[in-house]
Amino acid sequence: MKLNSVELTTIVYIALTTVMIAIYGSSLADPWPMLILRAVALIIIPIAHLLSRNMPVRWALCLRTFPLLALLIWWYPETYDFCSILPYQDHVFASIDQQLFGCQPSLEFERTLPQMFWSEIFNMGYYSYYYLMAAVIIFYLIRRTSWYDRATFIFLGSFFIFYLVFEFLPVAGPQYYFQALHDIYGIDPFTALPSPLPSVGHYFSTHEEAMLPEARGIFGQLVLSAQEVGEHPTAAFPSSHVGMGTVAMLLAWKSNNRTLFCILLPFYVLLCLATVYIRAHYLIDAICGLIFAIVLYMATDALYTRLHSLTS
Repeated sequence: MKLNSVELTTIVYIALTTVMIAIYGSSLADPWPMLILRAVALIIIPIAHLLSRNMPVRWALCLRTFPLLALLIWWYPETYDFCSILPYQDHVFASIDQQLFGCQPSLEFERTLPQMFWSEIFNMGYYSYYYLMAAVIIFYLIRRTSWYDRATFIFLGSFFIFYLVFEFLPVAGPQYYFQALHDIYGIDPFTALPSPLPSVGHYFSTHEEAMLPEARGIFGQLVLSAQEVGEHPTAAFPSSHVGMGTVAMLLAWKSNNRTLFCILLPFYVLLCLATVYIRAHYLIDAICGLIFAIVLYMATDALYTRLHSLTS
C-alpha cells in the first residue's frame, strides 16, 4: 500500500503527538478521545485505499485525501489541550504590539472603523478563510491533478507545523487576554493599560471567556457562531489564518492560473486585516504569520522534492 502525501503527513503528525500524549498524559484533561481520534485516522487510511482501487484518479484522490484533510477541524482543539498545560505568554506579545505601534491595534482597529459596512467587510474576509483554502485544493484536484500530491503535502505539512508551534507556545489572543485582564485585575483595556502588562499564567486552562466585537450583520453572526463553537484560548501566535491564507495564495500563484489568484486576492487581504479587526490576533501575530508561512512554503516544497527524489 503506497501512501500519498496527505496520508504520510497525517501518520507523522499522529506519531509525534502520540508521544506528546504519552509524556503529558497525566496533565491532560482527557487523553482518551485524543487517542481514539488517532485510531480513527489510522483506520480511515486502509479503508480509503480499499474503496478507491477501481475509481477514476480524481475520485480516488478525493476519497483518500478529503477525510484526512477534514480531520484538521478535530486536530485544532487539541492545540488547546496541550498548550493550556503551560503558562500563557499573551503579556509578552501584547507588550510587543504596544512597543512597536504605541497602542493595541487589536483594540483600536475596530474602534476606528466601527461602522456596520466595515464590520461586515472584515467579517466576510475572516469567514472566507475556509473557502479560500478549499478553492485552492479543489482547483489542484480538478485542474492540476499531477501537482495535487505536492500541493496537499505543502498545505497539510504547513498546517501541522503551525499546530505543533501552538502546542508549545500558549498565546490565547487579545479577545481572551483583555477579557482576562478585566476579570482578574478589574482592568478596562479601553481606558488604560498598566505597564508592564501582567501575566495571566494558567488562567486559560480553566477559563475561556472572550471579549468579542459586536456582531451586527450576516457575516458577523457567522464568524461569531464559528468562534463560539470551535474557538479556544489557543493558536494566536503566529496567526495560522494569515499563515495558511498565505500558503493558499502561494499555491494559487504556483498553479499558473492568474484568474484564480486574482479572484482570491481581495478575500486574502481582508482576511489578514480581519484577524486584528475582530481581536483574534495581535498585529505581531499577523505579521509573523505571514513571514512564517513563506518560510514554511519554501521548506515544505523543498522537502517534497527531496522525498520524491528518494522514493522515485
